[in-house]
Amino acid sequence: MAIPPISIWLMVFCIGLCIGSFLNVCIYRLPLRKSIVMPGSYCPKCGHRLRWWENIPVLSFLLLRARCSSCGTRISIQYPVVELLTGFLALLLWYKFGLNLSLVIYFYFTAGLIVISMIDLRHQIIPDVISLPGIVLGLLSSFVLPMLSWEDSLLGILAGGGTLYLVAWGYQLLTHREGMGGGDIKLLAMIGAFLGWKAIPMVIFLSAALGSVIGLVMILVQKKGRYMPIPYGPFLALAALVFLFWGPELNAWYLKIIAVD
Repeated sequence: MAIPPISIWLMVFCIGLCIGSFLNVCIYRLPLRKSIVMPGSYCPKCGHRLRWWENIPVLSFLLLRARCSSCGTRISIQYPVVELLTGFLALLLWYKFGLNLSLVIYFYFTAGLIVISMIDLRHQIIPDVISLPGIVLGLLSSFVLPMLSWEDSLLGILAGGGTLYLVAWGYQLLTHREGMGGGDIKLLAMIGAFLGWKAIPMVIFLSAALGSVIGLVMILVQKKGRYMPIPYGPFLALAALVFLFWGPELNAWYLKIIAVD
């Protein structure tokens, strides 16, 4: 694939920034069960309606010096981080898929993972309003995606949701504690719907490895004990994105390691 002109790359990045700004609205409003459409953007502290120049992705955060122009409340660093992350992921998706239906479908998938991760980090919940429609859309998308058959998608849903359900059931049976919520189970089912059943083992392995390392660091730093609740959704989302971009290479590397001469 030929590298497009720099102007196209900038356009894709800017579109990603703008969509990232909308994702911030979803991250704030969905847990509060508020409309993500109306009213327009406003300061959650004083209710000040943002003017157009206060709603420019990243740039407004810098111009306002991370504070509301009306009440002076500090604006969370989450806003430019989500916008920049969405912009860079839009570039990666453009580079991998080009301008076609796969790009649109997997950008929706990626945006959903970003929103889920941020909500899980802040509230330790994964909203069904994203994961359940995502499962259905992932299965329907398999009929038009060239790299995913509907059988692989359906098996991905069953393997993803079923695997985590068994893990959660077994953990609760052995420890009498709830170790994994239903939101994680639905999220992995959604990941399986978009990536197919072959992604599930690698996503589980990567997310478990990342979660174990970061969880151990958090326990040591915060000194809250080994039963400190740690949101698992962001690790599943990160592992899914790694597989989306580098899945075949990861599978080839894994098979090479376990291969017996």
